[in-house]
Amino acid sequence: MERATPTAARIDRGSTPSTAIYQQGTDLVYERTFEAPRELVWRALTEPDLISRWWGRKGSSTTVEEWDLRPGGRWRYVSRDRDGNDYTFYGEILEVQPPSRIKWTFLFDVEGVGPQGGPETMTLEDAGGRTRMRAVSHFGSTEAIEAALATGMTDGAVETWDRLEALLAEER
Repeated sequence: MERATPTAARIDRGSTPSTAIYQQGTDLVYERTFEAPRELVWRALTEPDLISRWWGRKGSSTTVEEWDLRPGGRWRYVSRDRDGNDYTFYGEILEVQPPSRIKWTFLFDVEGVGPQGGPETMTLEDAGGRTRMRAVSHFGSTEAIEAALATGMTDGAVETWDRLEALLAEER
């Protein structure tokens, strides 16, 4: 399993009852246990028709414009909010180990700042019919984490994972 910086203290960065969110060194970590088997969570993370049903904040719609799930493959999602604003997320697939791990570059543009993000590793751990998902985003500096957090990304991530939980319930 991908580990955040091991010697750094954990600093809470907006945890909720459903999702742990913390900074460890220059990594931002999200952890949540989903009420679904790992294979179903893997499908929801890797099949474009399912991704478009849960990705993004509540009230948004998402188009998977590109999805090439192999090392070196590119990916690109565009989420449109209720007001018609588009938010683009994109990157490159670095590693794939079905059904337990994806490492990719996870980038998004911040107006006036430019691209934010970096390598991210998502791991799925079988928890007896449930799935523990952990995403470790490697930002490289506390300043980069602060800039990303200023966009409201933690609220967006929790809402997105809430939508994932609802999709998993429908698909079970």
